[in-house]
Formats: sequence, structure tokens, C-alpha cells
Amino acid sequence: MNNIGTIPLTTKRLLLRRLNKDDAQSMFNNWASDFDVTKYLSWPNYDSVSQAQAFLKYRVKSYNDPCTYDWGIVIKETNDLIGTISAVDFSGKVNSVEIGYVIGKKWWHNGYTTEALKRIIKFFFENTDVNRIEACHDSDNPNSGHVMHKSGMSFEGVLRSKGYNNNGICDEVVYSILRDEY
Repeated sequence: MNNIGTIPLTTKRLLLRRLNKDDAQSMFNNWASDFDVTKYLSWPNYDSVSQAQAFLKYRVKSYNDPCTYDWGIVIKETNDLIGTISAVDFSGKVNSVEIGYVIGKKWWHNGYTTEALKRIIKFFFENTDVNRIEACHDSDNPNSGHVMHKSGMSFEGVLRSKGYNNNGICDEVVYSILRDEY
């Protein structure tokens, strides 16, 4: 796959940018410490800002690798860092990428995640040779599926007892979009 790494991207309301060490407090306060936000994720909610600092130290180093795609989601108007959107898995054999995202509860139901996902889809199809973009969600979290659908992705099916998150084993609902559908 032709990789170019995490570059700044913009939408009408958002700036998608690399995370940095100064984001630890925002990350902790806005999403990483909230179980309502992390309950459908594969990593547990954070107990302290030091966990966010440790993650960000790792993430900042990983940006040297052009295979790293991880953006902080920032509202332009307020400069609030409200979440992240990332490539969480790749398959070089079929040129596919899986996207994952998280956004703080305070900003749910405002279209921010859909706006960010649409921009990431555009980025991968216009700047890399990715042929397939996919995302999945816990079947108990249909709002995430609404984001995928509104972003132009198609429902593919349910993989029973395929995933594991903070609630335990779960069914994964899969969405995707192909280059020739974009």
C-alpha cells in the first residue's frame, strides 16, 4: 500500500491533526476517562492523565512511520480536541484499511464523527491506493452504524461473537466502501 502518514485535514467545522504531548488533559477529560464513551472500545477507560501522557508519548513517536494514520478531531471554532479517528488495521494484500473512532459524549449527535469519517474516506481514496475502507461496531451500539451509513458506507453483515470490548464478547456489525463506489 502507498502510505503517506497522518497529514492535517480540514472540513467545514473540523481540523483533523496529529496528536501531541500537550493533548493529554483534553484526551483524559473529553473521552478517555468516560466509561460511557469507552464501553464499546477495546481499551479500558483511563484512571489518570498519566495514562493519556503515556499513550501520547507512544503516538507521537509512531508518526515517524508513514503507516500511522491517527488524527485528533478538533472543532475549529472552539479549538476543542473532542476525539480521534484512526486506521486501526491494514491488509496490504487487498489494499484495505479499517477505521476506528471515538468522540466525547458532550459532542455526540452533532454530526462531527460523520464529518470526520467522510473526510478520512476522501483522504484514503484520493491520496493512497486503498481499495476498501471498512469499519465495524458492537451490535449494541447502533449509533456508530448510523455514522458509517451516513458516511456512504454499506452494511455488509453481522459477525456473531467476533469482537471483544469493555462489555465482553460482542457481535460485530461490518460496513465498507470500495474505491469504485466512492
